[in-house]
Amino acid sequence: MTLQTATREKPVRATDQVLHKRAIPDLQETAWRLSRDILEMTTEAGSGHPSSSLSAIDVLTGLYFGGVLRYTPDHPEWPERDRFILSKGHGAPALYAILAEAGYFDKKMLATLRQIGSPVEGHPNMRALPGFEASTGSLGQGLSIGLGHALAARVDGLDYRVYTMIGDGESDEGQIWEAAMCAAKYQAENLTAILDYNQFQQTASVQRVMPSLAPVVDKWEAFGWYVMEIDGHNMTQIMDALRAATTVSQQPQMIIAHTHKGRGLSPFEKDDTNRKHGEALKEEALATALAELDEMRYWNGFGDITPVITPQDKSA
Repeated sequence: MTLQTATREKPVRATDQVLHKRAIPDLQETAWRLSRDILEMTTEAGSGHPSSSLSAIDVLTGLYFGGVLRYTPDHPEWPERDRFILSKGHGAPALYAILAEAGYFDKKMLATLRQIGSPVEGHPNMRALPGFEASTGSLGQGLSIGLGHALAARVDGLDYRVYTMIGDGESDEGQIWEAAMCAAKYQAENLTAILDYNQFQQTASVQRVMPSLAPVVDKWEAFGWYVMEIDGHNMTQIMDALRAATTVSQQPQMIIAHTHKGRGLSPFEKDDTNRKHGEALKEEALATALAELDEMRYWNGFGDITPVITPQDKSA
């Protein structure tokens, strides 16, 4: 099967007016503030997935505010916008914090997370709030959705990129690997997947539940993807990888982001079972976590990951 592409001339890719670029220290500051938002909104709700959201927040901050993703909050349906799909939909508090910061809706709405009648639902609902490209939470589907968007750009003659964040737990799903094969076959170079590799899933560690996920780099390369590996809390590495992904041709890109479920905060680190998956912090633990966040305001990762991010022409 071949894809039929539009015959009309491809439009010029708009840039400056729709890019939202902050310097590295500003990105670190933003991630710190949004981490506080995640903790506070989930504790207020008494439920949610704060640890899964915190493992993703640095990468999402870099994506949305580092001058990579093109979007217009005042025109969410702009056809040439870049798309982001949060496949691990339980990390919705992170994306709510991001979209509120970006101006898609009032930040005061974050305090209504999971309340009856609130559009700030437990998982993303694309019909409830602007800025969401898919309703996710049924795990394993987001990469297929992202690939569909990426191929649609080719068919429609539009020059947008698609980013999808997947979880290591949902990587147990066969649909992830079906999408991976398909993306490589169609050389979806405008598709970047990000693996939030925090090593824990709902019931236990990845090593205990499905240890055969490793070696994850080798697997994605075997499926025909261009693979980069970073510390998912190091903003410099995050931005280098996101920018490098845009220079890769004829291959989809996978950024394996080594992260900590709970972003290294002690109320989560004490739990070696599943890093408090789906458990909001009580008030006392929240105070501890917020105090620790203040100490790591300009935190730049754990320093234990040597990045592999330089694109190279593997077809040569």
